[in-house]
Amino acid sequence: MIHSLVSWNLKNSRVCGKSGSQGTLTGVGLSIGYPMALNGSPSGLAVMSAAPEGPAEKSGILPGDIILAIDDRSTEDMDIYDAAERLQGPEGTSVDLAIRSGSNTRHVVLKRQKVTLNPVRSRMCEIPGAKENSKVGYIKLTTFNQNAAGSVKEAIKKLRENDVKSFVLDLRNNSGGLFPEGIEIAKIWMDKGVIVYICDSQGVRDIYEADGVATVAASEPLVVLVNKGTASASEILAGALKDNKRAVVYGEPTYGKGKIQSVFALSDGSGLAVTVARYETPAHTDIDKVGVTPDRPLPASFPTDEDGFCSCLRDSSSACNLNAAQLFTR
Repeated sequence: MIHSLVSWNLKNSRVCGKSGSQGTLTGVGLSIGYPMALNGSPSGLAVMSAAPEGPAEKSGILPGDIILAIDDRSTEDMDIYDAAERLQGPEGTSVDLAIRSGSNTRHVVLKRQKVTLNPVRSRMCEIPGAKENSKVGYIKLTTFNQNAAGSVKEAIKKLRENDVKSFVLDLRNNSGGLFPEGIEIAKIWMDKGVIVYICDSQGVRDIYEADGVATVAASEPLVVLVNKGTASASEILAGALKDNKRAVVYGEPTYGKGKIQSVFALSDGSGLAVTVARYETPAHTDIDKVGVTPDRPLPASFPTDEDGFCSCLRDSSSACNLNAAQLFTR
């Protein structure tokens, strides 16, 4: 969620803080993107995710909200890189945002602060009456910073100590981050198979594969949750797990961000973004502008937090309930 575009040079999302890929940032704790793929509106900039316990989340800003202005400067024609620079600043300084949530517009003043990024939240969900997979390990991955792969491994280890034998990996509203971390996390769940192809106009240029060396959990049943805020590195991971039949993917089509671009500075101070390659899933699906299509939908009321997830699994009468007995079946 809070990341630098290092080794994952795509123009369609940007973080609002410094040193995000290193595990901490100074800013407001937002990941932003262009709203076209989120709600069909070309106006403003879309909130893709908010850092847990960051200034934006504490103020009630949610994924899907639209930033209309930053310090009274309209974002209608603002580049996300410009927006990110405006949202950054010294710790303790403030920034005024005009936010549209649905049909409501409000002003929010956020004070910039250092945010420590733990990219993983996890918990064990126990399902009463379930014969198999009665203990499900839920792992919420919010960003691909340099701590991501290690944090996922640690979460798996702790959940196994509670006799968890199946997992749910939640990538909803994860807008990506460090490409190498995405590859390493795929290797945690896969002991073999192609993870992603890098292609250009001449065809396949490079192939990333799992070789079993870094595998931690290649056999337990696995579900992956995605939505329209799942982008870039998250889409690569979801596509790899789906195409290799390692996981059942639930949710809605993802953001669709699969271009690799280089930005060239022009003499007038502007920049020119040139597409140099693209990412394809193991099944050679070009996800750009299309996204990864899930195997199954989620109920419209399905929650995005770990407590709500467990409640929906436990309560068979709930509108958001998923049949635990069929959860991991393709």
